[in-house]
Formats: sequence, structure tokens, C-alpha cells
Amino acid sequence: MRRLNLALLCLILPSLALADTVSVAVASNFQQTLDKIAVAFKAATGHDIKASAGASGKLAAQIRQGAPFDVFLSADDERPTELAKAGVGQPGSQFTYAYGQLALWSKKRGDAGEAALRNGGFAKLAIANPATAPYGRAAMETLGALKLDAAVKPKLLTGDNIGQTMQFAEVGGADFAFVAYSQLLEQGIRDRYWLVPEKLHQPIRQDALQIKPTPAATALMAFLKGEQARALMAQAGYRFKP
Repeated sequence: MRRLNLALLCLILPSLALADTVSVAVASNFQQTLDKIAVAFKAATGHDIKASAGASGKLAAQIRQGAPFDVFLSADDERPTELAKAGVGQPGSQFTYAYGQLALWSKKRGDAGEAALRNGGFAKLAIANPATAPYGRAAMETLGALKLDAAVKPKLLTGDNIGQTMQFAEVGGADFAFVAYSQLLEQGIRDRYWLVPEKLHQPIRQDALQIKPTPAATALMAFLKGEQARALMAQAGYRFKP
């Protein structure tokens, strides 16, 4: 009996240790900002955050298939809305935690901007996959608004997510890359980019959805609405109105 109790205790203790950890599926563009929010969240509540980053579309598919996430921080409002309509997640929990900004960046050139896109004097332009990554979709909307989508199509280099897209430009695989403005600020980049006018694409509304009704997940959703988290998001280049 004593051995049985010890065995049961060994099974229970790991689950107790994880009870205050929030498992978060987070869009790649928001990962570094969430890392900073996690520190403040831990200090304020005692809860830890375990984040898994990726393209919003792929994360939503994983959640629909039963991936064990507590909170979904998407880079759009479409995927959380689809999940909620399918009965996935806590009813009424969805809200917009921030609006993202799109930027065109080059590591090796100083002429990132509309003129450079129109001139076409570059070999490769990196974008995130528009089918799964909202920033990739915004990039294609921008090219469409400028009537450059057909001309630029042969030069496109597509990343799985916005993180990989930035890597293409960092290692020299692409002359320019459409990335999240927040990525540039988080890495201390203050030049060689063009902040894309928001009139050229649909607002990048980033929504949160609580998947599981755990106390720690509920606490994180509330924390994201608070002044401390919003201040960190603002520092990272996010806005709160389209």
C-alpha cells in the first residue's frame, strides 16, 4: 500500500507543478512581446507561460485537432472567430488584444519603400505564407493595392511564418521582406525599413481566444487587457485602434 501511495504521488506531483502554467499558442510575430509579458505576468500572478509559436492558420488547425493549448493569441481575428463558431474555446472570451503594423525591411539595402518595389531592381522579396499567416496576407493586399502583385510574383520567397520570413532577409536570401513592425523594434532595428501605410491593406486585428477554463488561462486573458501588458505591447510597436 505504501509503495502504491508513493507511485500515485509521483504521478500527481508533475500535474500539480504544471497546474499554474498557461500553454499558449502564439502567432510568431507576437512571440518576443509575449516573452516580456510573461515576466510581468509571473510577477503579478505567480503563473508561468509556456508558448508555442507559429503561423496563425497552422496553430488554429492544431487547436481544432485537439492540441492541448489553454490560450490562442492569433495574428488575425478570422481564426479565433472560426474556432469559436465551431464550438472550440470558451464562449464570449474572444477579444482584440492589439493591432499589428506591416513593414518592408532590408538588411543590406537602404531604399526599402514603395519606389524600390515599383523599380523592381531586386531578386527576391520575402513574405509569410498568405494562406496561413495574416502578415503575409496583408503583404499581398499591399502589393495588390500598388498593382504590383503580378510583376513581383516571380520574385516572391515564401516563409512558413513571419519569423522565417525575416530570417530570409537576415541571411541574405531576400533583398526585401514584409515583416511585422514589432519584429524590427524587438531586435533594435531603427532603419532600413518602410512602415507600410495602413490604407494599403486590411487592419491586422490580432484576437485572443481562451481555449480551456483554467484559472491561469483566465488570469492571462485578464492581464492582456491591463495597462501593464498594453504598455509592453505599445513599446513593441502594436496599436490598439485600426
